[in-house]
Amino acid sequence: MKIGVIGASGYSGGELLRLLVNHPEFELHYIAAGSSAGSPVTQLHPGLLELSGRAFESTSTDRMNECELLFFALPHGESAKLLADVRADVRIVDLGADYRLISEIAWERYYGGEHAGTWSYGLSELPGARELISRSTRVANPGCYATSIIVAAAPFVAAGVINAADIVAVAASGTTGAGRKPSARLLASEVMGSLTSYKFGGVHQHTPEIEQALASVADEGSEVRISFTPILAPMPRGILSTITAVLSTDISLNQARDLFTAFYQGHEFITLLPEGELPQTASVVGSNSVHVQCAIDAHTGRLIISSALDNLGKGAASAAIQNANLMNGFESSLGLSRNGLGA
Repeated sequence: MKIGVIGASGYSGGELLRLLVNHPEFELHYIAAGSSAGSPVTQLHPGLLELSGRAFESTSTDRMNECELLFFALPHGESAKLLADVRADVRIVDLGADYRLISEIAWERYYGGEHAGTWSYGLSELPGARELISRSTRVANPGCYATSIIVAAAPFVAAGVINAADIVAVAASGTTGAGRKPSARLLASEVMGSLTSYKFGGVHQHTPEIEQALASVADEGSEVRISFTPILAPMPRGILSTITAVLSTDISLNQARDLFTAFYQGHEFITLLPEGELPQTASVVGSNSVHVQCAIDAHTGRLIISSALDNLGKGAASAAIQNANLMNGFESSLGLSRNGLGA
């Protein structure tokens, strides 16, 4: 089937292209990048030799309407501007934030501007999500930080074994999470050998998305609140999240592990590591996997969860392809891998 990638010059767009060139059912019909239109694809993505001779095209709704499926890999606020002239029967996965949030108030607070609406939320491992995505023509891909934290915490929120009104998450991400736009703070000489927090004090835009998704698995009326601090790490890609919450009931580590395993039964891309092993970002680069470990801090009565994923993979491009597979009746794993490229 004919597909298009809009915003293909960015890091997530490039990862989409890398995965899509080998997908058995998707044909790259339209590769758009407005600011780079006319430039060879391999100029920005030199590793994509199978696309040698092809150039980025300008953004055109006429060309979009030639496709059966579109991936939007654009900054927030940009996808909604294009939708008015795209045929209703064209399936779309939006990797941006435009259609993730239900609350208009949350959108205005964390993003600003007019709320565009709400699409089916594309974290297929949540209860009922796979069926919902399969029936949808428009899907909002989750955020990268959001995926790492939601996947880790959801089983325990759903089981009611932690205080969901007081979840704390600290997560470190590689520099590709900030996008490709040049920035002094992302220069190698600024980043290498240094760690720094940013959007400090509970203002990161993924906060309401995480709360919304966790509230969907919690008991009705339960309060869900998260204090989230992101960290810029001196590496190109990957996210490592640490989530802590006070236990509301006395459970053993084995019981916690059993809860997690049962929650994700049948979801091959979520892996609870054997006891004693800890998630590493290098292990998930290039994959659609999330690696998780949990522990109980008996001294403070807290549950500690660590998760690792590739912010360009399960945090963006490979998750988008997983959603597209479901939307088109294919196996969710088609063209994707659990195996990372690193150690």
